[in-house]
Amino acid sequence: MKTIKTLALIGAIALGLTSCSDETSNVTAQLDTKLLFTSNNDDGNVNVYNVTNLSAVATSTLTTPISAADGVYYNSDEDLVVQASRSTFGLEGYAGITTSSSLISTTVTANVVGSLDMTSPRELAVNGNFYVVADNADADGDDTTDDGRLFVYTKNGNSFTLRNTITTDIKLWGIIFIGNDLYAIADTTNELAVYTNFLNNTTTTTLATSKKIAVEGIIRTHGLTYDAMTDTMVLTDIGDASNGQDDGGFHVIDNFTSKFSGTANGAKLATAQQTRVSGASTLLGNPVDVAYDGESQTVFIAEAGNNGGRILAFSNVGSGGDVAPSYNSSLAKASAVYLHKE
Repeated sequence: MKTIKTLALIGAIALGLTSCSDETSNVTAQLDTKLLFTSNNDDGNVNVYNVTNLSAVATSTLTTPISAADGVYYNSDEDLVVQASRSTFGLEGYAGITTSSSLISTTVTANVVGSLDMTSPRELAVNGNFYVVADNADADGDDTTDDGRLFVYTKNGNSFTLRNTITTDIKLWGIIFIGNDLYAIADTTNELAVYTNFLNNTTTTTLATSKKIAVEGIIRTHGLTYDAMTDTMVLTDIGDASNGQDDGGFHVIDNFTSKFSGTANGAKLATAQQTRVSGASTLLGNPVDVAYDGESQTVFIAEAGNNGGRILAFSNVGSGGDVAPSYNSSLAKASAVYLHKE
């Protein structure tokens, strides 16, 4: 768990931490600070939600120089927000955000940048100083073949440097590191793939998946996230991409490591091993990205379709079904979410 080093951001967005006292020991307990960083394809700004208490969410906005963005990440050690820009087609980092004198509605400039290599950047996954972006553009110009590209950047000081590019044998959307393994959504399918020891591939090359399984009950998956503390994977289902209102959902897979390992390459993970949330009450049409807080068992969704776009939180998943969100806020063309806990 990373720690925000300054208190300016906490004050600026009214964190509202609460405490309680034990009558016998006078020990004071304090809630974790939980910040949800979001990207969108409407104005390219980073919206930050204090989700420590879902009944009293405060927000702030970092106005960026780009017009559309997808993957987003916050590095608290460097006080750095990074987005994958869909208007400049490169990574952009905004440093020193918690030291701004006026964070709310603050305009930021990109002070960590690199080469503009991509065509259609989507999700961003980070492992140390390596920043990997999934690009879902057709890599070989043949739309009958499944492929995409993973752009591997290294961050050194104020620069992102392209180390190598991996052409994949699946169409791409969401990606995430679990240890040194890179898990990836096989877009337009219900499949989840993994590239083991991904960063060991240091040259520009074509790479086959190490393993790929189908996830029963999903029509078309997009977003994924993993919580190591609880060994929980969450996958989103956008359903029919042309229906952005009510046919989406998400699947919660507990004991993920053993379930994935126990499913043979090319086989299917049964619905009985998952919890699905879907239905009209969820407001899920095109849930394109997801974050998960295992401590509170809360799922955060970037919903791109319903009512033009929303940020949703579900803290009452239970046994699944048609569950209404615990938090619902409009965000036009929401594209990505990243949860940071202090």
